[in-house]
Amino acid sequence: MSSVLYDEPGPRARRRERIGSVIGAVLIVGVLALAFRYAWDQGLFGADRWDVLYDPPKNQTAEDVWRSMVVIGLGATLRAAAVAAPLALVLGLLLAMWRTTQHRWLRAPATAVIELFRGLPVLLMMLFALLGFGWDAFSSVVFGLTVYNMAIIAEILRAGLASLPKGQTEAAYAIGLSRVQTLLLVQLPQAVRTMLPSLVAQLVVLLKDSSLGFIVGYPELLKAMQNNAQYFGARYYVALFVVGAGIYLVVNISLTRLAVWLQGRSTRTAGTVTVDPTVTPAAPASR
Repeated sequence: MSSVLYDEPGPRARRRERIGSVIGAVLIVGVLALAFRYAWDQGLFGADRWDVLYDPPKNQTAEDVWRSMVVIGLGATLRAAAVAAPLALVLGLLLAMWRTTQHRWLRAPATAVIELFRGLPVLLMMLFALLGFGWDAFSSVVFGLTVYNMAIIAEILRAGLASLPKGQTEAAYAIGLSRVQTLLLVQLPQAVRTMLPSLVAQLVVLLKDSSLGFIVGYPELLKAMQNNAQYFGARYYVALFVVGAGIYLVVNISLTRLAVWLQGRSTRTAGTVTVDPTVTPAAPASR
């Protein structure tokens, strides 16, 4: 069966794809083997490089190490993301509605705001809030994450609105809905459902960008890893950063799987036809 974008590959193309896949897999395995061999030669798998996770030195306990990373570090990361993500979603939604207004003179300020904050680095906005406004580290991190991601989310939602068929808007106007009602009741629910993967991907980016907070003194997960590595010594850098990377992966993958579940649930709900059991179906007309 042919695809909309390209023709179904023939036997020779499929054979080349299989050969390319095998070669790519061999190269990846070879690179991983070389990296493992290098790490082994450097002694990175020795017990003295990993005992910080179960029997740390300097009269510390493993509970202290894990608590500093999981409870304090990850807790601070999730706290900043939990505040910035809803703010970015709400402000991004308002910006998208503002950006799609029918009057050009009203669209211009929204476009300027989106392009401004989308073009500035997150770290620069964190430093601006810290040094310019004199805010504390937590507020500076939330400010930087919010204003950058609201601009990206606004563009994602605008793209979702632009992808909808124009006939739906015309039909909504035909039954007497206003512009705001059409946007809130007809267009936005479909745009959010369509762009949900992109929205979740941006929320994952927001969560990862919270690691920039260690530069402004916010004690998030990366800062906790760095503090432990500096306290216990450079030989524990690999173990601590491997644990930190694993924590980031678990959180981000869990967020992605939650989004997939929500998308599947919303799709099933949208495709379900509700039948009122109290209504008796009409009998077919007799000929």
